Amino acid sequence: MLTTAQAIAFLLTAVMLTATPGPDNLMVLSVGMSKGRRAGIVFGLGCALGCLSHTVLAVIGVGAILAASPVAFTALKWAGGAYLIWLGTQALRHAGAVRIEGAHGSSSSQPAAESLGRTFSKGLIANAINPKVVLFFLSFLPQFVDASRGGMELQLGLLGLLFTAQAAVLFGLLGYFSGRVGGWIHRKPRVGVWLDRLAGTVFIALGLRMVAR
Repeated sequence: MLTTAQAIAFLLTAVMLTATPGPDNLMVLSVGMSKGRRAGIVFGLGCALGCLSHTVLAVIGVGAILAASPVAFTALKWAGGAYLIWLGTQALRHAGAVRIEGAHGSSSSQPAAESLGRTFSKGLIANAINPKVVLFFLSFLPQFVDASRGGMELQLGLLGLLFTAQAAVLFGLLGYFSGRVGGWIHRKPRVGVWLDRLAGTVFIALGLRMVAR
């Protein structure tokens, strides 16, 4: 099981990273602004639940590496740390480069052109088939696992569920307030720049922590 300190540290980091402008939350905003609040919420929930597939892959992958050898697990940690540092460097280099399409005003009153079930499926698939998210989970989740407590697969699974839960809440809120949030970010582009810089700094710090320990 996770300790309270583990869960709080993980949730704080996960919320900050999820709130940073990126492909998933920008897609949620775009869908919400173009197809309405309900579509934005449903699409966001689909994106969030797509994280469950990455959690399963992370648990299986890390478990297999642990069974293979401790040396292989150390190699995974180093590779994961390098990947996080690279992500952080890219976020700092391209801070504020991502923009929201259709951010001029909200169209939340427009009816959805497709069923909510189809919208949900699109969000689910968009996240589930993204190989970059798989790599992110393999790099990010082990950061918060306490190897001394044992049950690493269980800890990874619980961390993945926590990440999915907070993503569902944040993406749902983004979908509901898509018009206001999208317009606000469009009017204040510097906010996106500083969020990217903050996320980049956190990625680099996590990567260095993984390599150092």
